[in-house]
Parts: sequence; C-alpha cells; structure tokens
Amino acid sequence: MAQTRRKKRPDNLKLVLTAIAESRPEAASAILLHLHPADIGKLLEAIPPAQRHTVWALVEPARAGEVLLEVSEAVRADLIREMDDVELVTAARALDIDDIADLIPDLSDEVIAEILFAMDKQDRQRLDAVLSYAEDTAGGLMNVDTVTVREHITLEVVIRYLRQRGELPEHTNRLFVVDRGDRLLGALSLSRILTADPQQRVSQVMERDLIKFSAPAPDKDVADAFERYNLVTAPVVDENDRLLGRITVDDVVDVIREEADRTVMARAGLSEEEDIFAPVARSTRNRALWLGINLLTAFIASWVIAQFEQTIEKVVALAVLMPIVASMGGNAGTQTLTIVIRGIALGQIGGVNAAKVLSKELSVALLNGLIWSLVVGAVAFAAYGTYQLGLIIGAAMIINLAAAALAGVVLPLAIRRFGVDPAVAGTVMLTTVTDVVGFFAFLGLATLFLL
Repeated sequence: MAQTRRKKRPDNLKLVLTAIAESRPEAASAILLHLHPADIGKLLEAIPPAQRHTVWALVEPARAGEVLLEVSEAVRADLIREMDDVELVTAARALDIDDIADLIPDLSDEVIAEILFAMDKQDRQRLDAVLSYAEDTAGGLMNVDTVTVREHITLEVVIRYLRQRGELPEHTNRLFVVDRGDRLLGALSLSRILTADPQQRVSQVMERDLIKFSAPAPDKDVADAFERYNLVTAPVVDENDRLLGRITVDDVVDVIREEADRTVMARAGLSEEEDIFAPVARSTRNRALWLGINLLTAFIASWVIAQFEQTIEKVVALAVLMPIVASMGGNAGTQTLTIVIRGIALGQIGGVNAAKVLSKELSVALLNGLIWSLVVGAVAFAAYGTYQLGLIIGAAMIINLAAAALAGVVLPLAIRRFGVDPAVAGTVMLTTVTDVVGFFAFLGLATLFLL
C-alpha cells in the first residue's frame, strides 16, 4: 500500500519576507490574512525590527490586539511604539476583558483612559475587577465573562436561556450554579444539559464538589491543578465564596509555557522575554552581570589550581587529566540539580523527603563514580603507564561525583529558603562546587601520593 505523503507546510516567514523584499505588500497581506494571530506573533518575533515594522503595518487593525498578546513583552513594546493612540484603542476594543487586562500594563495612561471611556459601565467594572489582582494570581488570570444559572430551575429553562443568549464565551464546557448572592453552589456541564431529562432541576444533576481557586492563589498552583485534574475551566471565588470569574485552559497553557521559558532562560541569567533582535547595547548590558558572576567563579577554580602549581609542573599528565574530573562532576551534578528543581516546582520535594532524595542521589553518584572511575583509571594507566595516577583520578572522580550529588540536592533547597529561584543561581553555584572540589581532590591526592 502506498504511503500518503504529509503535505509540506509553507514557510510563511520566507514567503512574507520575499514579498516585502520584492515590494509586493499586497502578497504579504494576503498571507497574513490567513494566518492565526499566534502564527503572526511567531513570525514577527523571528524578524529583525526594521522588517518587523513593515510587516506589522500590514496586519489588520481588528486583529492587532490578538497578535500583541501572542508576542513576548519585548517585541510587544516594540510594536506598540509603532502604533498611534487610535490604533491602540481599536486593537484593545476587539479583545475580551481579561485580554485587555493583559495588554493594559504596556499602554500609556492616555490610551488606557480612552479605552475605559469607550467601554460601558459593566465592562469597566469587570476590567477593574481583573486589574485589582496581581498578574500572577488566579484573579489576574480569570475571565469575568461567565454564564450562571440558579439551582431551582429546570434543564428545559436552561436550554431556552442558552438558545436565547445565542453565543457562549470561549471554552465554556459548563455553567456555574450560584444563589441570589452569587455564592458558588456547583457546576452544570453542557453534556448533562443535553443528555439528562429536561424536566429535572439543576440541583438534581449539578456537580457540587468543585475544584475552585481563591483570587489571590498563585498562578503556578492553578497550572498544577489544571494539569493534575485535567480541567478545562475552573471558577474563581472571593473569601465569601462569591463567584468572581473563571479560568480557562488556554490561559493556563500560557502560564505553563512562560514558566518553562523562564526556567530555561534563567539558567543562563537571561529573561524569558528577551527579544532575539534586541539592540546590541541592551543585550550586552543584560548579559554582562551573569558573565561577571561566571568569571568570579572561574577565578576561584583557578586559585585552587594555582595552589598546586608545583605538583602540576612535576607531573604534567595532571594538567591533561584534571578537566575530566571537573567535567564529569559538572554533568552528574547538573542531572541531580535538574531532577531536584523539577521536583521542587511540582511540589514533590520538600523538607519531609529531602533526606531520602539526598540518600538516593548519593547512592547513584557513588555507583556511577565507581563504574566510571574504573574506566578512566584504566585509560590513565594505559596512557601513562602508572597505576598510581589511575587510582588517584578514579578516587578524585568518586569524591567529585558525591560532592556533585550533595550540591545538586542541597543547593536548590537552600537557595529556595532565601526566596531565590533555584533555576537562576543553581547552575553557577553547582559548577563552582564541582570545579573546586574536583580540582582540589585530584591535585591534592596527586600531591600526597605522587610527590
């Protein structure tokens, strides 16, 4: 049977840039017209500023707001600088209330005032409700556009109400049941509305045991719950259990993605919102501090080596072999550090089980150290013809792998106690430990047994 070939997706970036280069803006506009806002955002992030501005001018004003929400903060600020107040107000008015709240921090006071002036009283109140909470909380994530019903009515009445309403908010998979004071009583799934007896009352078929969030709850806790319980939507309530709004899975996916980006970039001392085409001076300034910290740790490792200068002069083979000890320790420590940071982020590692995690990682490190020390020791013996050198590098490797495991567990837990993200400082501190311990153990043992 002939296999069906997967249709190759067009390279929209190349097509748009080619159309711009050939002075065919109408062709570029036609391509952008058929792209999702997220794809346009990805395309804009991949274009240098000069061409980016040209392409941005071709995006339909009615879709500009959605595109702005899909790009990084650095690129968004760059695009907003290219827009006048009228364009910004038009872009914002096409968005939902929660999306406007995400965009407002990047707008000037004048534009914000015009957006508020263009809203009706109810929408202004809804926007104020969302803006009253920090961006990284459940309240900051929530959408206030929810559909509510009362528990005493029948499903037939609910169906008539939904038909009369005509359109449901995005990602609506259930309605929320509230009392006259808007206190949350439960939820009614759309599937139950369609399959249950229309004469049954909402109270008979609604779900009462709900996963719900208080408005100040951290967005990471929200994301964990959505992942754990496979949620599509979840209600947000105040301290009196009054329904404030709902969180939808698309917003949670953004939180998860941003957290992943932040973790990856933080290990290099960079911001997840870094524009790859940011000005050279700005990028240099952003990276200089982290490079300075790395330089300081390198000086510490060099100082340790300098203490054994005479040993290295007499046994030149040490200079060839000592990077192996440090490198193996660094790699092993990074593995442990990654596991522990992930465990902390998922709430799997804490004070209760930290000792068991440390014991397990030390056991793994010692076993790996034993295995690879035999390999490296044999290679050193074969290369230099002295079994003492093989024993020394093998012992140093076991010591360094054990130190790497210890640092990989202890460092992130200790750093977290001081309120610092382990992903930011953990890697540099771990590298310092494995370099210093590796060099000290190898050169120290060599000084004791070879001289």
